[in-house]
Amino acid sequence: MLSPQDDAEILSNWARHFREHYIDDADLSFMAGGTGLSHADYLRTTLLPDAKVAPGPSLRSGDFGEIIVADFIEYFLGYWCPRELRYQDRWNRNDSTKGCDVIGFKFANEDNPDPSDELFIFETKSGMSATASHRLQNAVDDSIKDRLREGMSLNAIKRRFFDRGEIGDARKVERFQNQADRPFRRINGAAAILDDAVFDEIDLAATDGAAHFNHANLRLLVIRGPSLMKLVHALYERAADEA
Repeated sequence: MLSPQDDAEILSNWARHFREHYIDDADLSFMAGGTGLSHADYLRTTLLPDAKVAPGPSLRSGDFGEIIVADFIEYFLGYWCPRELRYQDRWNRNDSTKGCDVIGFKFANEDNPDPSDELFIFETKSGMSATASHRLQNAVDDSIKDRLREGMSLNAIKRRFFDRGEIGDARKVERFQNQADRPFRRINGAAAILDDAVFDEIDLAATDGAAHFNHANLRLLVIRGPSLMKLVHALYERAADEA
């Protein structure tokens, strides 16, 4: 259950957390420089998904869902989840990033590969409007495609680290690129981030993962809360206004 407190400091910290998925605060002055725009206007017109023009609002809700799930597996389950590069490298603020939605890594031994190391790949679906379909089943079905997207997504993350000279992190991703030579445990996940009104209309018990290629290691997650789209817009507007 997602029930944020009406606390200005908490909301400001949360908004900054979202903003820094799109640009590091330390880089904002330089990147906005020369545009003639304030930090807030630069974020609204260049980096953050649009609040009103489609597909901006749906992209906001989708990004929100991905970030919430990434936070969950990182801070509650203990996975390393490098996700900012997924959003910072976008060329079009209103175009979603392709590939696996959320990828987490867990290492039994930081120095050497271990068969108990884990690769956790999540497909997320947000449902924040009355017309939303069975988003958890949608997530399960689309998670099947991660079998093909996994290799390309790992390569993209590794490449981004390499381009930034962060070779140590690139090597950590590389550890999961050849399961035959370096065995590890693969876990797949399907998550639905739902407004309470949508949650009440979905029969979650009917969700079927039998056709999933990794059904024995398929984890389901539902995050729900009231007026989620209102919360999403409030966080993005605060992220821009307080930059």
